Amino acid sequence: MAPHRLAEKFDVVFNTVGQGGVVVKALKEGGEAVSIQVPVTPPTVLFIFTSTATILKSRSIKPVLDPKTPFPFLRLWRLFPSLKLSELLPRGHNLYLYFAGTLRKKVYPFFLNPIFLSMAEAASNVPTTIPSVHKAWIYQEYGKSSDVLKLDENFPVPEVNEDEVLIKVIAASINPVDFKRMLGAIKDNDTPRPIVPGHDVAGVVVKVGSKANKFKVGDEVYGDIAEKALSEPKQFGTLAEYTAVQEKVLTLKPNNLSFVEAASLPLAIETAYEAFERAQLCSGKSVLILGGAGGVGTMAIQLAKHVFGASRVAATASTAKQDLLRSLGADLPIDYTKDKYEELPEKFDVVFDAVGEGERPVKAMKEGGKVVSIMGPIAPPTVIFVLTSTATTLEKLKPYFESGKVKPVLDPKTPFPFSNTLEAFSHLETCRAIGKVVVHPIP
Repeated sequence: MAPHRLAEKFDVVFNTVGQGGVVVKALKEGGEAVSIQVPVTPPTVLFIFTSTATILKSRSIKPVLDPKTPFPFLRLWRLFPSLKLSELLPRGHNLYLYFAGTLRKKVYPFFLNPIFLSMAEAASNVPTTIPSVHKAWIYQEYGKSSDVLKLDENFPVPEVNEDEVLIKVIAASINPVDFKRMLGAIKDNDTPRPIVPGHDVAGVVVKVGSKANKFKVGDEVYGDIAEKALSEPKQFGTLAEYTAVQEKVLTLKPNNLSFVEAASLPLAIETAYEAFERAQLCSGKSVLILGGAGGVGTMAIQLAKHVFGASRVAATASTAKQDLLRSLGADLPIDYTKDKYEELPEKFDVVFDAVGEGERPVKAMKEGGKVVSIMGPIAPPTVIFVLTSTATTLEKLKPYFESGKVKPVLDPKTPFPFSNTLEAFSHLETCRAIGKVVVHPIP
């Protein structure tokens, strides 16, 4: 029976599997809930442990080993296929517990921690030689993804320029800019076709250009590969087995993030960060975020709260997503199906429009405030901007990723296998995705 359905309630609930609101329902009034997994629901406290040798002095705590343990060192890699890493890693869980769950649900082989498993998956996906052709999703003409996007299993692996690195792609996330470009939104300034879509990548460096010195072969990296996506679009994107990228837009993947989590971050979080820099959001100011449950919006809420120090964070989403807004740090979740945010008595120092709401955001702004937007239509004095991708933002935010203060938000249907990329686009195009849509594993 599920714990929240029991008649008995508990003073303390320790959540090791990430069950969100279920945990809170098992608490006594005034009880405490702590978790090492997301999602969490208030008042649950999420924490990352501080390693200490003190507890190891206790003689009353005994290790519990799987019946098949130990594995000889030379047979260690035979263990990994049985873990089904492609199913476990993308969800960002503490995998040693989930691995334990696959083995009669009663053993806890702690030596198999998430970082080790992530390294194992990277190693299993890195080839010993680089092929001349690879699998890639491409389009030769503009139109709907379902009509024009095709899988080419013998597409040429891109050449590596002197300032670039070649990445074996482990995971790639997709963004609205990908399907809008496919529809022809920038056709007057676009590259020649065929085009491989995709901006966000997480993977492993397999080749380094002659003048590239930031990374070495074997480094796990991530980033948004197009520095200027509209004015200087990339012909060969990330929805392929390999992609060639300027090293300046990449940085090392944080060890505590899976490849799927890392791939979900760059374009969305860099966009939100640049928006708040342009709006001069800082401690003591209030902010309203329109589109709070989307890829950019979920990052914006967390940045406003934990990085820029906003005094009050409001965000809009539909009825079903109000709890998500609260869990990310929104002080004022607004249900746009019930309330018109511009008619609320409260006004805001900064309004970030990630939807394209025209005049409405201006009416929610305090006198002397700022409105920034990433899409039209807009009305004065709104400032619209296009992201300039830079690894600097990801490097600044690394401590927040490592501490868990800023977390990736993945759509419940994520990840989509590489072969199901059309389904991934179909889901994104509904404009109802939560957080980011990621493609993984990529052969």
